Amino acid sequence: MSSTMARTAVAVGVAAAAMVATMPGRTHGLGLVAEPLMADLNLGRVPFAALNFWATLLGAAFCLPVGWAIDRVGVRAVLTLVLLALGGVVIAMTAVSASGSGITLFVAEGEATTVPLNLFLLVMLTRGLGQSALSVVSLSLVGKSAGNRPGAVIGVYSFLVAIGFMAAFGAVKAAFEQFHADWRSVWAGMGWVLIAFGIIAALIVQNPNRGPVGEVVLDSGANSLTLTAALLTPGFWVFALATSFYGMVAAGMSLFNQSLLAERGFDRGVFLDITAITPMFGLAANLLAGWLSTRVRLGVLLSAALLIQMVALAAFPLVTTLPQVYAYALAMGVSGGVLTVVFFTVWRQAFGPAHLGQIQGAAQLLTVLASAAGPLVLAAGHRAHGSYVPVVQSLAVVAAIFAVAAWLVPLPTADPKMKETTP
Repeated sequence: MSSTMARTAVAVGVAAAAMVATMPGRTHGLGLVAEPLMADLNLGRVPFAALNFWATLLGAAFCLPVGWAIDRVGVRAVLTLVLLALGGVVIAMTAVSASGSGITLFVAEGEATTVPLNLFLLVMLTRGLGQSALSVVSLSLVGKSAGNRPGAVIGVYSFLVAIGFMAAFGAVKAAFEQFHADWRSVWAGMGWVLIAFGIIAALIVQNPNRGPVGEVVLDSGANSLTLTAALLTPGFWVFALATSFYGMVAAGMSLFNQSLLAERGFDRGVFLDITAITPMFGLAANLLAGWLSTRVRLGVLLSAALLIQMVALAAFPLVTTLPQVYAYALAMGVSGGVLTVVFFTVWRQAFGPAHLGQIQGAAQLLTVLASAAGPLVLAAGHRAHGSYVPVVQSLAVVAAIFAVAAWLVPLPTADPKMKETTP
């Protein structure tokens, strides 16, 4: 293996691990402890969803400054600092209690709810450092390593991310079921792992430079679009909003997945099984989508993923048996696997390398904002109707609309090299 290939492999591996490390700052990570945490702190579902919404909304502000920091001090320093800070915040969160000061948050139509201030601040920091900052660092590192034909590299990166999340969810499942750990112990364990990873990252990560690994992002990119030009194209908004919509649905359903499955008659054991195996279903989709992204128009891939999501959402209210719930998990996993590769690939392929960081940062900001809204949409819909069925069916309709738009919208394909999709 050449030194360039070795550096690329290390960069992709570390970037994938960094994305997995965002788990405690993501909705599906918090969703693993949502029910016991709410019971422990005597929090209702709507107050908890409001806390999650505002914490995620404020945490989204971390997306832009972290990109600025990467450009000036390098990926290694930013990655190390973010991991250490996130680990410390996660550990600190294990000391929260229902006593002490509260903060009033607005829900909708002037309605307000009060939640513990310490919990709100710590969840906000996990969002900002994890879902926002660490995601941008991960995407920046793999983006600098993917080269001019990112499909295969992004497919492998997505595959590794899915493997990592599957292992992490499996470890949490084992902690709950085999070791009977409480949510605070599980959360503390995640924090110490993050700190250890931060120390390792400081030792092994190399800052991409103007050599072969880094040339994709340091290239002047004469045919690249600026952020302003990208924002003026319909392609940016269709891809950004469609992938953000998927993230909104995934965030809401992952945070309240145990409650959703309970409404269909399934216990916590099924919830933990589904949480652990869903990423597995996305593995083949990651690799296949990475290969197809060099041969099939990205709009077609995005449309197909959204149609699969639409079918899963439309069918979910009819799920009553274990085979059916596993089929639902399969569909959501495949849809998520394809959408992940499309999201990681489209910005470089459609808009060129010169302003990639800014464009990815803007797209990531939209996904974070959407993920903030997801749990609130699910919680408000459940409270209004006494069931998740109406809101899930409405989301299926929106997925179908985005699928049509993704099929029809053109992309700039700013970099001519990206047209060379056939070996």
